[in-house]
Amino acid sequence: MPSLRGLLPSFRPCINRFNGVILLTDKRTEERKEYMIINELLLDQFYDNLDERSQGALDHTVAEVVRIKERGGKIVVVTGSGPNLHEGVTTLIAELIRLEIVDGVTTSSAVIAHELAGTLDRVRMCDAAQFDLDKQKMPRGNLFEFTVMSPDLLEELREEMILDEALLEKGRTAAGNFVIKAAGNMAYPMGLRTEMIAHDILHIARQFGLTFEEVAGAGCDERTMLGAAAKRGIPILVTLPQIVGGGHVGLAIGDSIPISRRSSLIAQMMGSAEMIIESAVALTQEIHDGPFETYTGHGIWSWWQGLPTYRLEEKTLVRIDLDENLRKAQDLQRDSAMIQEAITKGLPKTKIAKIPFRMEMSAFSRLEKSIPIIGDIGEVWPLVAYRAAKRLGRDLSFISYKQETEEGKKMREWIVDHIKPFNKKKMLSHMDLFARTK
Repeated sequence: MPSLRGLLPSFRPCINRFNGVILLTDKRTEERKEYMIINELLLDQFYDNLDERSQGALDHTVAEVVRIKERGGKIVVVTGSGPNLHEGVTTLIAELIRLEIVDGVTTSSAVIAHELAGTLDRVRMCDAAQFDLDKQKMPRGNLFEFTVMSPDLLEELREEMILDEALLEKGRTAAGNFVIKAAGNMAYPMGLRTEMIAHDILHIARQFGLTFEEVAGAGCDERTMLGAAAKRGIPILVTLPQIVGGGHVGLAIGDSIPISRRSSLIAQMMGSAEMIIESAVALTQEIHDGPFETYTGHGIWSWWQGLPTYRLEEKTLVRIDLDENLRKAQDLQRDSAMIQEAITKGLPKTKIAKIPFRMEMSAFSRLEKSIPIIGDIGEVWPLVAYRAAKRLGRDLSFISYKQETEEGKKMREWIVDHIKPFNKKKMLSHMDLFARTK
């Protein structure tokens, strides 16, 4: 991100859209560009919040990102769901895709569902008793939610689906409180629309032999990971352990292509990368060293049968995690080779290590170039993105912040106001062009 001072000679400022963002017009081209003002003091505070070892790990990660990109290598990100959305990390990853720093993403069906609805949205949370809805079918607390949306967006939905206008009218005047949350979840009508649109996307995916994610990306906002990946033509794929959780979106993703093909596409993505960054995600052993990876041994029979395989050996595996046991597992392996010894002897790793031991820790700890960053993704990601982009000479137009900070609150409001839900007409137009040029 260039400094404001550096921008002013060629740009003239216009009215800010909201605190923390400045809209500038290039005097030479009259092009208007929106830049999020970066709070470097807050980023320094995030860095200071890390312990010394995590600071070193972060510095090492940034240096590796720069080295890999300067030589034309690829970086893949493995994301989890909830926290990545709420901390603005998925939106930041979309920005890194645009800047050609991130070259592929795996994620969960829940993230796909939320990006279809615009990532985050504002809902009115009400007592369902006001609408005579069956309490036995309502979420805990007997709550019912309404999506707060513009008249234009509401009219767009009316063209796609039959809306309960009486229920919407009651929702406009009902008692309730406003909350920003993951978009397209349980709020009416956007939650229902997301579930319904999944079937349309699935039908087209099957017709053209594409993944659900490819087709969905064609209609998504370019500031989502789906939309950014589609525009740049890079892969974004839901992993097998992460298909469950996105409602009918997850089912449609699972039904769009065979499991074996999905596994193969993910293996190709992982194999092409020099660095894999894991962000607040579980079950990563089943993701990055699945049935086609040979260094951990899981893909040996795929190789034996002549199938394409890849190796994690020599790849840099970064994991951003709050669990200090990840680093302890790595220390045990590097100081005494205890983890590998247990595996060699066929002994239970958990009892030997004497630490709570998630499955993926063993694979992570045994990789020679693994880097654990023990910290909050809301603090670590903006540091990595800002420092790497700056050293690569690429301008971030968006940056995420830890959601509890004032900047984080403004960031979440920005996402609600600016990132639009999936546009069916845009998708159909893209797929029509695809069909005519196929």
